[in-house]
Amino acid sequence: MTPWVIFLLVANGAAYLVLNQLLAGSVELGSLLAFQPAAVLAHPWTLVTYMFVHGSFGHLFWNMLALYFFGPRVELRLGGPRFIGLYLVSGLAGALLSFINPYVYIIGASGAVFGVQLAFARYWPRDRILIWRILPVEAWLLVVLMTAVSLFGGLGQMGNVAHWAHLGGFAGAALYLAVMERFSPAQRFRSATRAPLPSRLGDRAAIEKWSRIQGDQLHEVNRTELERIRQVLAERGVGGLSADERAFLERFSAR
Repeated sequence: MTPWVIFLLVANGAAYLVLNQLLAGSVELGSLLAFQPAAVLAHPWTLVTYMFVHGSFGHLFWNMLALYFFGPRVELRLGGPRFIGLYLVSGLAGALLSFINPYVYIIGASGAVFGVQLAFARYWPRDRILIWRILPVEAWLLVVLMTAVSLFGGLGQMGNVAHWAHLGGFAGAALYLAVMERFSPAQRFRSATRAPLPSRLGDRAAIEKWSRIQGDQLHEVNRTELERIRQVLAERGVGGLSADERAFLERFSAR
């Protein structure tokens, strides 16, 4: 578990307990915290508060379960500030896309959690997710399927589900990650090492330097990534590494 994931789990659980249990699901208070696009100027705080309001325990449970499984790894990859930025931007984008149905109230963390799921699929697309602990689906395919379901549901106005908020979460996360990576210091480092690295060091020298990386001293996430890249290196050689993979090896071999 990671700090911001723990905070979000506790915050959502506490909000549910207060609103749905201690206040007996107050309709009046719920309407003041739920987001209705047409009323955003009168209730601007609902752009954020709606993410912490859930209509039932099942609604809360499934959102928090997805955050529990996908969130920690994404937070470790991005760092705490960028992770919470991703979460909030995805939730805000979910609210904004809900303007397609301006008079409908929406609640729940789904848009924000969908953004976290997209980030997971962005960085670990081939990881397999067990649906109902039975059906294995790779992360990238899961996002594609969820996009198709949300688009179909949104266009057909099917069920009591905020389909457009889900799609907005995906869109907000995609934009956030693109901007983040575009202006990241790591991007400048990757650009500097993209083409000339093998020619400067030579394949043999590069492999020798990278072999000195002490995997047992790295965090579990980075250690797993190191093992994967070393497998690619063994199968394809230096030329088979992507710019990101070479940048990863360079960063840790410099320690």
